Amino acid sequence: MSAPLLSIIILAAMFLIATVLPINMGALAFVGAFLLGAVVLGMETDDIIAEFPGGLFLTLVGVTYLFAIAQNNGTIDLLVSGAVKLVNNRVALIPWVMFLITAVITAVGAPGPAAVAIMAPAPLGLAARHKISPLLMGMMVVHGAQAGGFSPIAVYGVIVNDIVGQSGFESSPLAIFLASFVFNLVIAVVLFLVLGGRSLLSSRVSQFVEEAAEARLDASPGMRRADVAYKGTGSGTYGPRDPAGDGVVATRSREDRISQGATILGLVALAVIALGFSVDVGFVAITVAVALALISPKAQSGAVNKIAWSTVLLICGMLTFVGVLQAAGTIEYVSDGVASLGMPLLAALLICYIGAVVSAFASSTAILAALIPLAIPFLETGAIGAVGVVAALAVSSTVVDVSPFSTNGALVLANAPEGTDKDRFYKQILGYGAIVVVAGPVIAWLVLVVPGWL
Repeated sequence: MSAPLLSIIILAAMFLIATVLPINMGALAFVGAFLLGAVVLGMETDDIIAEFPGGLFLTLVGVTYLFAIAQNNGTIDLLVSGAVKLVNNRVALIPWVMFLITAVITAVGAPGPAAVAIMAPAPLGLAARHKISPLLMGMMVVHGAQAGGFSPIAVYGVIVNDIVGQSGFESSPLAIFLASFVFNLVIAVVLFLVLGGRSLLSSRVSQFVEEAAEARLDASPGMRRADVAYKGTGSGTYGPRDPAGDGVVATRSREDRISQGATILGLVALAVIALGFSVDVGFVAITVAVALALISPKAQSGAVNKIAWSTVLLICGMLTFVGVLQAAGTIEYVSDGVASLGMPLLAALLICYIGAVVSAFASSTAILAALIPLAIPFLETGAIGAVGVVAALAVSSTVVDVSPFSTNGALVLANAPEGTDKDRFYKQILGYGAIVVVAGPVIAWLVLVVPGWL
């Protein structure tokens, strides 16, 4: 059996095992890289290790460490409270606030699952209080995460741009980012209209800022720890919920204010330095995180444990395996097979559907790392626009993260508020996920590939 064919079988087995069993596919990918490289190809282990993406490792660790601190010190709660205060108690704007906040969080570098994990409890709790569809609120958070996910400093964006850049192929980070943002924004508009958004336009609630902050407060481990100092001594009730008198109940002390202010400045600095001066986002993020830890050591307590280690293992393992795939000639083998169809547009649609179906059950990050290299050599024929195909594949492989079998969809399901019929909610998410899997790739293909404008 040829090495390329054997490597494809190993890749398929990895996806199957990771789907059926609770085993991180990154760990499987490292094993696959070792077996394929050392046993089949006769590669030296040093050559296999050389495929390890050190720069991306630093980016993932630095960014998730920074956002763990931001969650610990209440900055995320503060940003949510301040943002929803701007809607002036209009219920119809609540889903859009959640969409935009989540998009901003992922756009400045937080992994999508981390952003959804941070944001999901609050909007789903508010949905139960104000009779908003939980499916609408949950999916607005997920689509918000995907909308910002392909910014040049976001995890998805870094992966896609690095892979395309290393191939020496033409790419457009801005076009890919905007394609994902607009695509998810349009889906959000459709969801809003279909799931009862119009009926909310005339609704208003009182004291919305306080309720929003309370929901985030209840969902934040860091803030729950801070609450201990404010419990009453005899009645068991909490003390002042708004000691600063400014409507932001998550603020507990002067030290909290300093830490939160420094965190906001750090996030702004991360975006400005990384984007404006092209400085490595990993080094900037971990520098900001360490600076915040020095300013407020208590705020970073436990933050290292909250680094998305499973995501780090997944991504680094998959990219190491992809490097060995390239050495095995698998990329060229599959690309030649797709090109042999003789129908470039059909081949592009096929790649998009492969990405969507696999991502609905497994990791979008992993499939992006595996499929984009497979598509690049085929695109070198020049028969269709490379940027359009990469953008369509990026959208197709991530928009399906609404599936309950995907991390983001599972987080939404897990955060369903008390009183929700979880079986019914699961079926709603599953049905919506199936619609996205079927319709998403073909729409992305029709909009981004067929016209040939990218």
